[in-house]
Amino acid sequence: MVIAVFGANGQVGRTLKDMADNYPQYQFIFTDIDTLDITKYNEVADFVCNNYPKAMINCAAYTAVDMAEKDKREAKAANADAVGNLARIAAEHNIFLVHLSTDYIYDGTQHKPYKETDNVHPQSVYAKTKWKGDIAVMRSLCRAVIIRTSWLYSEYGTNFVKTMLRMGREQDLINVVFDQIGTPTYARDLAKAIMLIIAQREKIQTMEILHYSNEGVASWYDFAVEIMQLGKRACKVLPINTIPNQTPARRPFYAVLDKQKIKQTFNIEIPHWKEGLRRCIANLEASRV
Repeated sequence: MVIAVFGANGQVGRTLKDMADNYPQYQFIFTDIDTLDITKYNEVADFVCNNYPKAMINCAAYTAVDMAEKDKREAKAANADAVGNLARIAAEHNIFLVHLSTDYIYDGTQHKPYKETDNVHPQSVYAKTKWKGDIAVMRSLCRAVIIRTSWLYSEYGTNFVKTMLRMGREQDLINVVFDQIGTPTYARDLAKAIMLIIAQREKIQTMEILHYSNEGVASWYDFAVEIMQLGKRACKVLPINTIPNQTPARRPFYAVLDKQKIKQTFNIEIPHWKEGLRRCIANLEASRV
């Protein structure tokens, strides 16, 4: 069975590539913008006709949240138009699609974990374009899973964990907001969940929205403190309030996701965010030796 992974150079894509040998029953094809432009329908159609994938995993996205406020066209192309192409082709060829979405489509104003059925209210260009991508999957009528996740980090690319570890080496004191609440998500745990869903894809007959993050709740301040402790950094972290309009794009103040649906449907056990973080930092430190 062939599985096509789009956005192979991103955090989840690179994690899936790293894990591919654990799934010898599948043949993976990893692509990114340098080998396949999924914003172009004809390129995707040719790719599918040449490779016959039975499942597609879309990890590709424009994720520069603040830059998206100016780069609206680029954000829409990657987060909405490209997703529409994948969904349309998935429907035409009966390909199972896994599409990664975001907690940012919620406005963060409620104070209980968001369920998949809760109303969305995207506040930024990034969030609005990701929501358009979700809509494209829904309207295509393809057999698909939309996975909304939050606060993603990994051993790869640029992310909060790697930034904090670097700043912890370079600085004695940093300020981190404590009034934005969510759940950190280790890309390796998310990737394992994706592969579990593909293995049990017969449970998905139409289109389903699922939430996935690690377990537990934290502020960015809590997250940073734990990073410093696990990374053995002496840097002190001070909690501060979010300053309104400090960043071009608005962030949700509360982005905790309810994960009962994915746990019950696929009988999945989700690690606590501190456990995922411990494993990630251990891998990062080992790679420096």
